[in-house]
Amino acid sequence: MGLWSMHDHHVPLAFVFRSRSKDDKAPADKAPVTSLSKETRDPQAPKGRPTPKRSAAQSQRRSVANTKMTPKEARSRQRDERRSAMEKQRAALASGDERYLPARDKGPVRRYARDFVDSKFCIAEYFLPMAVIILVLSMVRVGSLQNIALLLWLFVIVAIVIDSALTGFRLKKRLAEKFPDERRKGAVAYALMRTLQMKRLRLPKPQVKRGERP
Repeated sequence: MGLWSMHDHHVPLAFVFRSRSKDDKAPADKAPVTSLSKETRDPQAPKGRPTPKRSAAQSQRRSVANTKMTPKEARSRQRDERRSAMEKQRAALASGDERYLPARDKGPVRRYARDFVDSKFCIAEYFLPMAVIILVLSMVRVGSLQNIALLLWLFVIVAIVIDSALTGFRLKKRLAEKFPDERRKGAVAYALMRTLQMKRLRLPKPQVKRGERP
């Protein structure tokens, strides 16, 4: 009875050991491809992130390159650049090279003003040597020498004022004739300040001789 009931309720083995459906056995390589997996990944990019655009990558590389310099290195580089600029400026003051002259000395107007006063004898050029002599005489405790020193001092001051006024007047006239369309403001004062130095000590170095027409 028991055996018969087991045979009557026989369960097919195919149901127990049935194979999975084709959908269940779909290989992993046929899984849907997402938009993220289609993007090419940069070998140097962080894992799971797409390759950055070329412009962004170049900008990032430039930013990294600019930040590589330490503050100490940046200061050292700035000092080297300043030193190089000063050396070029010093050489230009000796040679008259317009490219590296200071801004106050640049331009055809300033160059002509320098040449004008360098070609002439100016009393103001000897102001410092005469001032030293007068100072020494005034320190001597002799009444007559002190009086001479005072007269010399007055004579030097008056002579320098008159000579500078005549020089400035002639230079202003020449500049107006030669450079009517150029900016001439400050050129006369610039030239008169130059006359207070002895010719061989002037910077930029004189480019004309005395008596030579500029």
